Amino acid sequence: MPPHSEIRETTFVISDLCCATEEMKIRQRLGPLAGIESLEFNVVAHRLRVRHSIAESKILDALPGIGLPGYPIDRQNNSTLIKTSRKQLLSTSIAAALLVLGLIVKAALPSSLASHVVFIAAILIGGVHIFVKTWKSVRNASLDVNILMTTAVIGALALGNSAEASAVTVFYSMSLLLESLSADRARNAIRSLLRITPPTASVIHEDREIAMPVASVKSGTIILVRPGERIPLDGIVVEGTSSVDQSLVTGESMPVVKHAGSDVFAGSLNQRGALRIRATKPSNDSTLAHIIHLVEDAQIGKAKRQLFVETFATYYTPAMFIAAFFVAVVPPLFTQQFHEWFYRALVLLVISCPCALLISTPVTIVSALTAMTRIGLLFKGGKHIETFASVRAMAFDKTGTLTEGKLRVNNVVALHSLNAQEILEIAAALEVNSEHPMADAVIAKALEEGFEPNNNRVRSFEAIHGKGIRADFNGQRFFLGNYSLIDEQGLATDHLRQSLQHFHTDGRTVLILADANNVLGLIVLSDLARSESAKTIDELHHLGIRPIVLLTGDHSSVAESIGKELGIDHVHAELLPENKLNIIEQLKSSEGTMAMVGDGINDAPALAAADVSIAIGNVGSDTAIETADAVLISEEIHSLPQAIRIARKAMGIIKQNIAFALLIKIVFLFLGVFGVSTLWFAILADDGAALLVVFNSLRLLKK
Repeated sequence: MPPHSEIRETTFVISDLCCATEEMKIRQRLGPLAGIESLEFNVVAHRLRVRHSIAESKILDALPGIGLPGYPIDRQNNSTLIKTSRKQLLSTSIAAALLVLGLIVKAALPSSLASHVVFIAAILIGGVHIFVKTWKSVRNASLDVNILMTTAVIGALALGNSAEASAVTVFYSMSLLLESLSADRARNAIRSLLRITPPTASVIHEDREIAMPVASVKSGTIILVRPGERIPLDGIVVEGTSSVDQSLVTGESMPVVKHAGSDVFAGSLNQRGALRIRATKPSNDSTLAHIIHLVEDAQIGKAKRQLFVETFATYYTPAMFIAAFFVAVVPPLFTQQFHEWFYRALVLLVISCPCALLISTPVTIVSALTAMTRIGLLFKGGKHIETFASVRAMAFDKTGTLTEGKLRVNNVVALHSLNAQEILEIAAALEVNSEHPMADAVIAKALEEGFEPNNNRVRSFEAIHGKGIRADFNGQRFFLGNYSLIDEQGLATDHLRQSLQHFHTDGRTVLILADANNVLGLIVLSDLARSESAKTIDELHHLGIRPIVLLTGDHSSVAESIGKELGIDHVHAELLPENKLNIIEQLKSSEGTMAMVGDGINDAPALAAADVSIAIGNVGSDTAIETADAVLISEEIHSLPQAIRIARKAMGIIKQNIAFALLIKIVFLFLGVFGVSTLWFAILADDGAALLVVFNSLRLLKK
């Protein structure tokens, strides 16, 4: 047991957590407890995340008192799927059958009490879970929709309208059931990915093949995946070549060729050749598991419209209860028509149920998050999807985002006393300690030429931010970097500038090697634009995203060349991280809502400043996940236009849902007060509105 003062995080499953009403009850019960740091709710997934320093048992003991018992789950193995209760399905079905039977009996025997008995049975069977919740709400002095419905049922019975009381009970119960089933679909759409991974893996042990449960396979184990089989675990190919369909994980539409050294993801489909793979992560820590956890966590971040709806409902329900009370009491004082006005008050109670408003927004957000995940883009909350839908301008990093990010050495130019191989040898030794992409290219070229870079002779290494490297090699001082670094040493010449201009015009990057007295040589590198970049930029333009801006620390000529090739509106080059930040701030002021797409590491300040930040790279990159509002699982940007379409469609659906639900409420409130609507119409209108907005939300799940 951790010390009492240690703050930890526990996730609980609350099966009856359905909307903001239950959320409010839990806040009222747990909020005042000493040792509760924060409460975060995922209504669609029925989950409550608590940061606390008190024992879990105290939290669990507090929940049953408000009728919302729960149990803790293990974040590392939380594959439990919350499903609609079979008891609820059975009781609602029986109650509906009894309602129909009661109507038949009433039509056949109008004066008989038999129909009333059948209607009462339908109320008791169909409303048992509603009445239990009502009693717990009354006991906790919490006014909610269950009290509204129960009051309407009791009132209708008091007026002798047992058929209508039965209809209110049955249709409300059916509404809750269908909403729950709809939420099941939205909630489990992403978790169904778990079922695509095979339950067992073919493990190679002492040259023998053994079938082993995937959950038991440890990192470092060699597994065999044959053609047509799904890869059970994240890993690295150690033997074999094959094309792998990883669309369900990364959103890439085309299969990817995998060979020795390639990363593979659990859930991907091996298409052609047999692969031997060394597992790098256990099953509960795979990329697929991370995706599921991220999407579940994202459901906690509520959109502004959802917060508005929940706040509205908090005041709306008590206000409507008070309004119904006045409708039942005040007019009869003047008209002496108590029965008529009491009936109108019951209609008012039924139509005032806020379920349609409360359920439609979170279901839309979860559907949008799931749709985004299918195309390989993970958003970390509904609020970010809402902002993304309103994006009007977008900034891109160049290297690794619009380009392949894999620089290659094209040429080594000797300018002084050293030959090309000596220049490459010194540069590779200096770059061993560097983390810049250019370093990888230089080292790769050295290995290609047949010699291993050796930094044992490197001393006094110093990385100069945004410029290059200064270090001693074999006791001699060398500089390796861009023109600014060489210019600071007083070694820049007209001939050097002309040479650089020639290469930069062709869209190439140049590393300059110099000693204390002379420029020794040039290492010419290139980074090609991604094949999908130009098409992506064009689609974004057609969606009204303008301007699209390129932000890079690369030379201006290189950046301009890439920008012209891809159709970029504005290019800003030779930028340090703080310069990117300033430009993002300026664009936000002049253009409105701004999105930034980068690698999540050296672009961190600019990503943090953007209204929506999207990091490129594998979901396992902690820096990208922490910095950005969304993460592209693959390194391809072609899904961005589709993501904008999904975000805009989601916000459009939410607006439609809110407008439709409120319109239905307003119309039937007036009809009820003026005596035009009956309880039958009220319950049908209310439940119909709830179901329509939920089904409208689920349109986003269509592939």
